Amino acid sequence: MIIKFMGNVLIVGAGLIGRKRAEAIREIGEDKIVGFCDLDESRAKILADEFGGEVYADYKRMFQETKADIAVVATNHKMLPPMCLAALAAGLHVLAEKPLGRNAKEVEPVVRAAEAKKLVYKCGFNHRYFPGLLQAKKMVDEGKIGELMYVRARYGHGGRPGYDKEWRADSGIAGGGELLDQGIHLIDLARWFLGDFVSAIGAAQTAFWDMPLDDNGFAILRTEKKQTAFLHASWTQWKNLFSFEIFGKDGYLAIDGLVKSYGPQKLTWARRRPESGPPIIKTFYFPDEDKTWILEWQDFTNAINKGTQPLGTGEDGWEALKLIDAIYAQQ
Repeated sequence: MIIKFMGNVLIVGAGLIGRKRAEAIREIGEDKIVGFCDLDESRAKILADEFGGEVYADYKRMFQETKADIAVVATNHKMLPPMCLAALAAGLHVLAEKPLGRNAKEVEPVVRAAEAKKLVYKCGFNHRYFPGLLQAKKMVDEGKIGELMYVRARYGHGGRPGYDKEWRADSGIAGGGELLDQGIHLIDLARWFLGDFVSAIGAAQTAFWDMPLDDNGFAILRTEKKQTAFLHASWTQWKNLFSFEIFGKDGYLAIDGLVKSYGPQKLTWARRRPESGPPIIKTFYFPDEDKTWILEWQDFTNAINKGTQPLGTGEDGWEALKLIDAIYAQQ
């Protein structure tokens, strides 16, 4: 008999994403938040007052002093690897935000530590849980568009005043720019549909923002079977955009929009006619609400409960980082 996992949760990072994780945990109501940690204790206190738990400024102390089962690590890229290693060393399962670190080299020890301790180490790839993408994956697996040929995707926003002065523009903290930030979502989704890539070429361009990191990232990735992904992530997409297209020999699937400023999500299924001409098209529309954080948390805790792996593992994040590193090395 499988015993339902109900755990105590520690959250490191009391910013926007830390709040989103806390809201999802409260919404589900099966796990208990017992601690928040942030260098700015006042931010941690705001969340602790709302969601419960003790307040810490030192994550190592929190891991050592607080009885818990899970750590959520939602900090800047530089701090993700050491914090995740400390959580694993304390025997905690870990959900870490993408991109897991600044590069693949500093994430590898975390992947190895999770494997050695038989703990779940998940990358925060919430895009896998959007309904249009989940349905598209199911349809691909069912052969609805035939053998896959290529993926074409674009993702971007326009930043905000002072964006080039934030920590994401600091190479020492962020490690990379838009290719690492939103581009990693596109790479992960492309791997989800096409499988592992054996080659990566691309360009990382700084076209507008006054920063040492890229504000536009372009990637061409190929699998061993010569299937190709054409990807573009941008911080100069002045109107927020998400477009992900999967082309098969019998048709295509196109996912447009996410939620809110990216527009409601819709999935277009086009089936190629044998005699050519316009395809047969069916469109699915999804509510303009974001349930991905809830679905991701449920998947994560179910994996812990069942001794399986969730969607978007630490190894998936590590593999995506290897491809990004290869593109950055070409610049």
